[in-house]
Amino acid sequence: MEHFKQSIYDLIVETSTNLPPDVRRAMKTAMNKEKPGTQSDLALDTIAINVDMAVTNCGPICQDTGMPTFEIKTPVGVNQVTMKKQIFEAIVEATKVGKLRPNSVDSLTGKNSGNNLGEGTPVLHFEQWEENEIEIKLLLKGGGCENKNIQYSVPCELPNLGRADRNLDGIRKCIMHAVWQAQGQGCSVGAVGVAVGGDRASGYQLGIGTMGFGGAATLIGCKIGAYNRLPASYFVTVAYDCWAFRRLGVVLDASTGKIKRWLYKDDSPTMKLAKEAEIKLTGREVRLTTPLSEGQVRSLKVGDVVLLNGMLHMGRDVLHHHLMTHDSPIDLNGAALYHCGPVALKQGDKWTMNAAGPTTSIREEPYQADIIKKFGLRAVIGKGGMGAKTLAALKDFGAVYLNAIGGAAQYYARCIEEVQGVHFLEFGVPEAMWHIRVKDFPAIVTMDAHGNSLHADVEKASAAELAKFAQPAVM
Repeated sequence: MEHFKQSIYDLIVETSTNLPPDVRRAMKTAMNKEKPGTQSDLALDTIAINVDMAVTNCGPICQDTGMPTFEIKTPVGVNQVTMKKQIFEAIVEATKVGKLRPNSVDSLTGKNSGNNLGEGTPVLHFEQWEENEIEIKLLLKGGGCENKNIQYSVPCELPNLGRADRNLDGIRKCIMHAVWQAQGQGCSVGAVGVAVGGDRASGYQLGIGTMGFGGAATLIGCKIGAYNRLPASYFVTVAYDCWAFRRLGVVLDASTGKIKRWLYKDDSPTMKLAKEAEIKLTGREVRLTTPLSEGQVRSLKVGDVVLLNGMLHMGRDVLHHHLMTHDSPIDLNGAALYHCGPVALKQGDKWTMNAAGPTTSIREEPYQADIIKKFGLRAVIGKGGMGAKTLAALKDFGAVYLNAIGGAAQYYARCIEEVQGVHFLEFGVPEAMWHIRVKDFPAIVTMDAHGNSLHADVEKASAAELAKFAQPAVM
């Protein structure tokens, strides 16, 4: 199959950079629901611009290009060993040119392979079928939404909903709780897949809104399947996926490996999502240049839209753990620390970034308060908000949490004027400490220096909405 490797490479690139038509339509519906001028409206506008930019730039929609997962059906007699080898080669090439971020990390040593190959990655599921064509489906699901997957062993007690029994009403309660617990950390608006039964391996409105800001749109899709189960077990498993629902498929000629047709992709021209090429500014935005003073930060309040300029420093899980017991290689007093694992490419002696959206911040909750205190940070940037310990530190030490728009990797990469340096590259590209200069980098104050948290408010309000569904539904 002389065209097989190229077909796989094309599938990877298209899946990473071009949101499928059905997802675009669902996002358009969500945009039309939202009240103009709200934080959720701004978030959806930014997402729309980002989706269009990804196609134009042929760059990743989100910097977290996920765990490549292939579902492959082949006719009898096709050499699956050769197919596997060429899929690996296509993965390596796509990573090298920045269509995929290096995401394969050894769980014991913490070392990033750098090429998306490693034990168990990529994920390949082969199945023989009676057709004379090859069908390959690819899913790129990022880690932020992957962390919000949840499994229930029914019967169980659920917060705000009470007991979920082994019946349709119990399933309904599990799905609703799964959406509620994801909040903005899974990059809502989202799509959920539900498996009822099986074993361990196998659209509801709560006012959570886009990015967990509150609003009219929380889900864009819900798919449910049921499997036979053991008498003693009753599992309801909910897979939460973010708005960047990146999945495509191809049907290949079994003799040449050439693409015959695409799956989940119609023949019409790509529908543009964005109404305008830029986000709508109101004139009330607060322009700030780093380093920030305590006075500047304490003047901000929840709901303010900030346009940041100057230096930002990127750092995620490994860096936070490291800084707990080590000095920083650069002065962080008054600085803004961005929770981001970019797609970065080196051209000669210079680094560039072609995808640089925020990662889920709650993973840094065990460290963030101590890092703020130790280094004098004035701003933390990420998505999904943080917890009570960080909120207390923001108030005590005069800092603020800025929520960037999850998944908007192309939009934020455009805000980067220069990559000025990098430390700890040995941690791997996503976990290194990058130093970037930005212009008009937009984010929303969702946790301020006065003890206020939009995330806590939305969680509380959506919990009240969730409680309304505690009684059995009328079937």
